[in-house]
Amino acid sequence: MLFLYTLLVHFAGFLIKISALFSAKMKLFVDGRKVVFPFLEQKIKPTDKTVWFHAASLGEYEQGLPVIEKIKEQFPSHKIVVTFFSPSGYEVRKNNSVADVTVYLPLDTQKNAQQFLKLVHPDLVFFIKYEYWPNYLAELKKRQTKTYLISGILRKNQLFFKWYGGFYREALDTFTYFFVQNETSKKLLQHIGKTNVAVSGDTRFDRVATILEKDNSLDFISQFKNNTLTIVVGSSWPKDENLLIEFINSNTLKIKFIIAPHNIKVEQIEQLKNSITKKTILFSEKEGKNLADFDVFIIDTIGILTKIYSYADIAYVGGGFGNPGVHNVLEPATFGVPIVIGPNYSHFAEATALVNIEACMVIKNGDELKETFANLIRNDDIRHEKGHVCGTFVQMNQGATAIILKHILNDPI
Repeated sequence: MLFLYTLLVHFAGFLIKISALFSAKMKLFVDGRKVVFPFLEQKIKPTDKTVWFHAASLGEYEQGLPVIEKIKEQFPSHKIVVTFFSPSGYEVRKNNSVADVTVYLPLDTQKNAQQFLKLVHPDLVFFIKYEYWPNYLAELKKRQTKTYLISGILRKNQLFFKWYGGFYREALDTFTYFFVQNETSKKLLQHIGKTNVAVSGDTRFDRVATILEKDNSLDFISQFKNNTLTIVVGSSWPKDENLLIEFINSNTLKIKFIIAPHNIKVEQIEQLKNSITKKTILFSEKEGKNLADFDVFIIDTIGILTKIYSYADIAYVGGGFGNPGVHNVLEPATFGVPIVIGPNYSHFAEATALVNIEACMVIKNGDELKETFANLIRNDDIRHEKGHVCGTFVQMNQGATAIILKHILNDPI
């Protein structure tokens, strides 16, 4: 079965190379992997000790960051190696300061797995949340390398739990220990005979809680806000923006809007700006302008949304009208901001929990968005109460990193 799987990976790799001729993102995916092995040879000596963390994309990297930082503290003589599968993760965090080496993960063939592990030769391996690559896991098992899943989340519709999923269940045998987010994941693993599992919770809570300890000030956002009630729209997609534009254009209340779209392509940003009738400015146009004069601020750059949330009175988190669903709700929650999202959130435990405790409000159409915003804008008590519940929720769910570290340090290399 592993042979057939590897053939499929090779075929997928061929298709990806074809698609790279037409897609800038796929070109990054392909070109970035061409230099991985020479780069590893340059950066890692055979005598170096290493710890390897794998993240599918940016969200998983941020999720695993508290553990990466603690492992770096506890194992100062080891080099930290971080791999990404997706360009949207690697291209944003390729110059991060916590890892000694950051690269794309080569496609999951037996040859790639053998060469990668020969060059990296890790003492410890951490897969963050998900992504189970059978060839890499098989090679790690052969090497008897301690391998952990952190902030794992499993669902009964995954192949591991199907009658025909034996090949994938076998891949799970590599893991020394599973640290999962909830009891459902633990029970699913126990049902297939995995007793080396603990509910640690989600390390993202530890990650976002530390945000409050940092300097989140942005002078240009302060100038724009100008002590006015402000709605921050984070990671929006066109389906979100269509509803929001209607509300913004028809709004007669004294409020301001900051929009940080998920996609910042020039043509899409221009289309968004041109569809808004209120006085609007882009981040790229802000120099020399009196930002307090504007009603809408469109952020056509990346990397500052977290800090911008600290200025929000209300947050709208995008993605809830698409698949897989809503983006990160924990960042605005940690600042004690009430949150509004679209209807597709069920795959995200933290969003579901916030909805269940009524700190996060779900809208399905423009009328519901208008009603929800109006209620939060006009009623200070409701807005502050829901924001307080959000902040408390984050604080109460910290501790996953400590649970993981305690186990790792009691199970030495």
